[in-house]
Amino acid sequence: MEVMETVAHMMALSARTAPKAGGKDYIELKVIHGEDDLNKMAEAMINYGVKTGKKNFDRDGNNVRNSAAVLLVALKNAVPVAMDCGACGFARCAELPKPVEGPEFDGPWCAWRMMDLGIALGSAVKTASILNADNRIMYRLGVIARQLKMIDGQVVVGIPIAATGKSIYFDR
Repeated sequence: MEVMETVAHMMALSARTAPKAGGKDYIELKVIHGEDDLNKMAEAMINYGVKTGKKNFDRDGNNVRNSAAVLLVALKNAVPVAMDCGACGFARCAELPKPVEGPEFDGPWCAWRMMDLGIALGSAVKTASILNADNRIMYRLGVIARQLKMIDGQVVVGIPIAATGKSIYFDR
C-alpha cells in the first residue's frame, strides 16, 4: 500500500529531526517495503528464533510478514558526548571501551547516544500514531536487519507498520 510507504518515510523524517545530544546525529534510517524484502526478514527472524531457541522471533516474524512497511533505526559509529557524566558506568568518557561485536549488537555505548536512539524511535512511533498507522518497536527485527545487512549500524531497532481493522501487533 503506497500510503503506508509514505507513512514510513514521514516516520523517518520525525526520527531524523528528533533532538540529539550535543546536536550530533549518529542515527541511520532506512525504509523497507515490498513483499520480497518483508518476507525475507520474516523468514530470517523465524529461522533465527529456531536456531537460537529465543522466544517470539517467530511471532514477530509473522507480524513483519503481514506489515506494509518497516522503518529501521540504527545507531552508527557514535562517539561519546564528552560530558564525563558516568551514566555509561565509567567515570570519564575516555574510559568507555571501544564497542565490541556482541551476539546481536555491538557495545557498550555512551548512555546519551542510546537515549538519542530512543528519542528517535519515540518520535517515529509518535508520527505513526498521529497518522493512525499501527506500529510496534521491535528489538528482534533489528537483530535480523543487522544480520541481513539491510542497514549499517551497531545497534538496530525496527518499527513495522500496518493498517488493518485491528492492530496485528497487540493481542498476539
